[in-house]
Amino acid sequence: MAILNIYTQGHPILKKKAKAVSKVTPAHLKLIKGMIETMKAAPGIGLAAPQVGVSERIIVIDNEKQIVCLINPKIVSKSGKQTFIEGCLSVPGLEAPVERYASIRVKALDKTGKPVTIDAEGLFAVIIQHETDHLDGVLFIDRVKDPKEIKIKSAKKEETL
Repeated sequence: MAILNIYTQGHPILKKKAKAVSKVTPAHLKLIKGMIETMKAAPGIGLAAPQVGVSERIIVIDNEKQIVCLINPKIVSKSGKQTFIEGCLSVPGLEAPVERYASIRVKALDKTGKPVTIDAEGLFAVIIQHETDHLDGVLFIDRVKDPKEIKIKSAKKEETL
C-alpha cells in the first residue's frame, strides 16, 4: 500500500464528525494498513482516518509496544488530569500544551471486528484522546487554553501525534 496523503488544518474533513463503521470490510483492512504505513513514514505515533481523507471512526496508534488499531473507539471512563506538549501531523510545525485525562478506559472494535476494552494512562491515554478528537472534528489546537502557548515546533522533535 502506498503512503496516504495527510490532510492539514483548513481541510473541511478535519472539522467533520466521522461516521461509525458498521462492519469491518477488506477495504477497511487496506485502509488500516495504509494508515499504519503513513503514520510510521511521517513519522507519527497516532493517526485517524479523517486525517487521510476518510470520514470513518478508525484510529491507529504506535504505543511503543505494538501498533493498536481501534474502530469506533468510545471513552467510557476517565480520571485525573495531565498535560503534554502535543503536535499533530495535520497541524505541521506547531505544538502546545494540552490538558487531558490521565487515565481512560476505551471500548472499541479491533481490526477483526472483535470488541476490545483498553485501559490506558500517560502518553498512551493522551494519544487515544488526541486521535479520538479527530473523529469528532476537533484538533489539538482547539483544546489549547491560552493561544499564546502555541509554539513553532523545534526541529529536533521527531514524532507527532
